[in-house]
Amino acid sequence: MIHWLQTSTAGLLTLAAVSIAVLLFLIIKVKVEPFIALIVVGLLTALAAGVPVGTLVGTAQKTSDSLLEKGFGSILGHIAAIIGLGTLLGSILEKSGGARVLTAALLRTFGEKRAPLAMGLSGLIFGIPVFFDIGIFVLAPLVYAAAKQGGRSIVLYAMPLLAGLSITHAFIPPHPGPVAAAGLLHVDLGWLILMGAVCGIPAWFIGGILYSTWIGKRVNVPLAEDFAKLAGEDGEQEGPAPSLKLVGGIIAVPLVLILVGTFGSILLPKGSTGAGIAAFLGTPAIALTIATLLASWLLGHRRGMSGADLAQLSATALRPVAMILLVVGAGSFFGAVLSATGIGKAVAGSLGDAGLPVLLAAYIISCGMRIAQGSATVAIVTTSGIVAPTVMELHYSQAQLALLVVAISAGSIIASHVNDGGFWIVSRYFGLTVTQTLKTWTALETVLSLSGFGVAALVMALV
Repeated sequence: MIHWLQTSTAGLLTLAAVSIAVLLFLIIKVKVEPFIALIVVGLLTALAAGVPVGTLVGTAQKTSDSLLEKGFGSILGHIAAIIGLGTLLGSILEKSGGARVLTAALLRTFGEKRAPLAMGLSGLIFGIPVFFDIGIFVLAPLVYAAAKQGGRSIVLYAMPLLAGLSITHAFIPPHPGPVAAAGLLHVDLGWLILMGAVCGIPAWFIGGILYSTWIGKRVNVPLAEDFAKLAGEDGEQEGPAPSLKLVGGIIAVPLVLILVGTFGSILLPKGSTGAGIAAFLGTPAIALTIATLLASWLLGHRRGMSGADLAQLSATALRPVAMILLVVGAGSFFGAVLSATGIGKAVAGSLGDAGLPVLLAAYIISCGMRIAQGSATVAIVTTSGIVAPTVMELHYSQAQLALLVVAISAGSIIASHVNDGGFWIVSRYFGLTVTQTLKTWTALETVLSLSGFGVAALVMALV
């Protein structure tokens, strides 16, 4: 039996299925932290597949060559700085009042009749540097103000905003999920930004504008009195609001630099000074460092924030990052185990025999992980770890790898329901019952997921 598990394709596939089932059981039923569950299941899978203990964890004298340390280290060295700097950048933009400046300008530009479109664009743009839940906390009062002024259902204004925040959180670096997937699948972030936008913007329009307008007219949720009192509140921010150009410029800096670094190496002569400068400035950690320093100075020091204030802001913002990094590291280790045991090759061969495209398989796995345990980030990391050994057997271009990450990310947002913290944040902040949240938010996430994957599949057929 053990020999069958370790050597036959059927045995390896069975081992893969059992390991994923145990992983979900530990996370959902036993309530084990995902990063601990990933480590435990990774270790058990490796031992069941016959990986030597020395290879798996090393020895008391030397652990640096172990599968455990290599699995963690190979990804954390790549993404830790990116996620940390992206988090700091978003916290400074949020504290400065940049979100309100951006949204207010869009509302003025589009007017009352097109306020839902303005809210959607606000979520799409401001969602690039900030986490999903922070975007809701900061922008919810502006949704209340738009609903109060328009006199229509709050759903009509909230759903476009949520669509923008959800798309950027799932598809666009420097958010943890896509950054982690890029590290696990060895994708250049410039390509991921490009393909994330190519697939994410149409999905946002379909879900955030077309669907949200349709459902907003059918689910009538009047603005609650308590929310009406909060409409237009400015919240805490340091000094007067920054200019729209400054906010937009700082958000654009890291994206532009990363894209320049990615495509500069293709367009500029190899070995030239220009190519070297583009490569340096376009390195994601360098690009985000530049943007964070600019934000610290222009939105912080020049507007009255002291060094101590910025240090406190940074400490507060970075606390949630530790758990994210642990989950990503553990997911990388789990993927390394699947590769070392030969499960990756077995999965690749089975998909080829069945004629099932890797893009579709990755999407389905990600959907299953999302629906089962609720977290989009965990779904992205786990799915990337599962398919990474398979992808290593293929010869994908950077564009194709980026589209694979988009497909995984699309699966990670499908059907948000009661096991997802985001479900309850949406319900609480916009005064929706559970039934109303299922009809609006859950359905919206599913539309975004299917649309994003559909565009990714179409583009994959063309590249």
